[in-house]
Amino acid sequence: MITELGHFALILAFVTACFQVVVPLYGAHKRWPGWMAAAEPAATLQFLLTAGAFASLTWAFLTSDFSLKLVTLNSHTAKPLLYKITGVWGNHEGSMLLWVLIVALFGGSVAWFGSNLPPSLKARVLAVQGMIGAAFFAFILFTSNPFLRLAVPPFDGNDLNPLLQDPGLAFHPPFLYLGYVGLSMTFSFAVAALIEGRVDAAWGRWVRPYTLAAWIFLTIGIGLGSWWAYYELGWGGFWFWDPVENASFMPWLIAAALLHSSIVVEKRESLKSWTVLLAIIAFGFSMVGAFITRSGIITSVHAFASDPERGVFLLAILAVFMLGALTLFAARANVMQAKGVFGLVSRESMLVINNILLGVSAFVVFTGTIWPLVAELFFDRKLSVGAPFFNMAFTPFMLLLGLILPVGAMLPWKRANLGRVIRQLRGAFVLAIAIGALAWALQTGRSALGPVGLFLAAWLVSGSAVDLWSRTGRGSGRLARLRRLPRADWGKSVAHGGLGITIAGIAGMMAWSVEDIRVVQPGEAFEVAGFTLSLDNVARVEGPNYISTMGEVSLRRGDSLINTLYPEKRIYPVAGMPTTEAAIDNGFLRDVYVVVGDPQGNGGWAIRTYYKPLANWIWGGAILMAFGGALSLSDRRYRVAAGSHKAAAVGVPAE
Repeated sequence: MITELGHFALILAFVTACFQVVVPLYGAHKRWPGWMAAAEPAATLQFLLTAGAFASLTWAFLTSDFSLKLVTLNSHTAKPLLYKITGVWGNHEGSMLLWVLIVALFGGSVAWFGSNLPPSLKARVLAVQGMIGAAFFAFILFTSNPFLRLAVPPFDGNDLNPLLQDPGLAFHPPFLYLGYVGLSMTFSFAVAALIEGRVDAAWGRWVRPYTLAAWIFLTIGIGLGSWWAYYELGWGGFWFWDPVENASFMPWLIAAALLHSSIVVEKRESLKSWTVLLAIIAFGFSMVGAFITRSGIITSVHAFASDPERGVFLLAILAVFMLGALTLFAARANVMQAKGVFGLVSRESMLVINNILLGVSAFVVFTGTIWPLVAELFFDRKLSVGAPFFNMAFTPFMLLLGLILPVGAMLPWKRANLGRVIRQLRGAFVLAIAIGALAWALQTGRSALGPVGLFLAAWLVSGSAVDLWSRTGRGSGRLARLRRLPRADWGKSVAHGGLGITIAGIAGMMAWSVEDIRVVQPGEAFEVAGFTLSLDNVARVEGPNYISTMGEVSLRRGDSLINTLYPEKRIYPVAGMPTTEAAIDNGFLRDVYVVVGDPQGNGGWAIRTYYKPLANWIWGGAILMAFGGALSLSDRRYRVAAGSHKAAAVGVPAE
């Protein structure tokens, strides 16, 4: 009964979304206040109905209702409670239901917290958001219904993919979807502004919080996915340039560019056309990600489905929204003329360069991701584009971006004195050079990757600190003024510093990691990167829904025992899949990473050991970037965004 109610709620949500498109949009066109006001209750009702449908599917997983096909395919009675819950979105149908729930949530947030928006713009924003929701409701109901019943329910289910039965990956999809779908809100604001014929400083301030929220969630989601890949897959890496990884990274890059360009719209009323175009493209890349993971057109270990019918449906949604928005963009070019004038040396100019570098970086990633498909379709050649291409083509743009960030953050608007800013940053630059030189002196016979990475990291972190300090003026009381700086200023510096920390971690791991693979007998000790490891025991251990081969490895430096590590190789009998559970001794400056492999004929065990310098700095930097974004989002100026621009509705009441 609960399942049927959930299915019915999903259908009603689809009908409500269609109403949310037609009535407010027509009301805004006619300037009828009553019709425009209908958007708010419609958005709220759509969210409540979608939440009800999602709750009913969650209940089916919690109670192991194997009469539901989706539960049978993705759950099992022996599965721990956490993974019963995460099984709801650990599949194609459930993940799409989560997708539309977040679409409805963001639409509801505008209805609940958008009292400062002009009624006509608010109605159009909610109508466009309703249009996105309606398209994906149709996709779910016609091709991916999560509420299908089985005529003869089995006694037990097939279990969830063992790779997904992990806390890191359990929360990775919701955060990633909050970022993906959050960009639908910036798309709705862009299209609504084009329909309205108004893109100004107020619009820039309205769109920034939603862009920032989406970027924060994408940062957390990508960070969680990278962390999971590092400790779960057993290969010791954090990023593989997989098509699905790239599909989340491209919107992150475009969202970062959009976030910076919207500042120029807000402060100087420039870059209007470019900012609106970025808002459209950002959501386009999000839908490209949905298409890649569900169409089967590109092979990936992260793919949810490989159904051509679903792929064609998603491609049609992508084409309709992108072509429609870009056509409207071309038709409304006259309303996006820049008003502000700025010099060649100014913060605006640096933000333009920032946008160019981020945009070109996203294009490089897109080209490398899609090129194997292009080669197969048009040249009948099977190609693989891997890490060497991405590292070589992508890294120079990030290097340039890191070099200009501290300078650009300190330049004033309109016109600037570059020499004055450089003088302020002299100390930071000298410190960065010293750290890079120290790294070069300590390493022997290695590439410049490590020293250059540490130089860039130190430059970003120290430059961010100088930027904050420079905002406190002169004389006494600077510490007190530092504490009173707006949260947006603190957030910017923390996020830029977090980027520097992440760059340091990536450079350290890639330049100085050590890998050791050998066969080890129980009781045997061996040396790796100055540490002594000994395989003390290997035992068979039974978990709640798996059987584990667990090693016991002692980690020592000299005569001191640092830790005892327990790497595992698990077999999930129901799914029939093995997984690797690495054991990691985490440290501030390094990780020691151990993986147990298969038994060998001589009674030994295959053991892989990695020494990973600065590994945790990668995710520590991601946390700082997300925290910096949250600090900026909590700034009071966002909560009262453009309140003075609130306009009264014009027209006659609807009869």
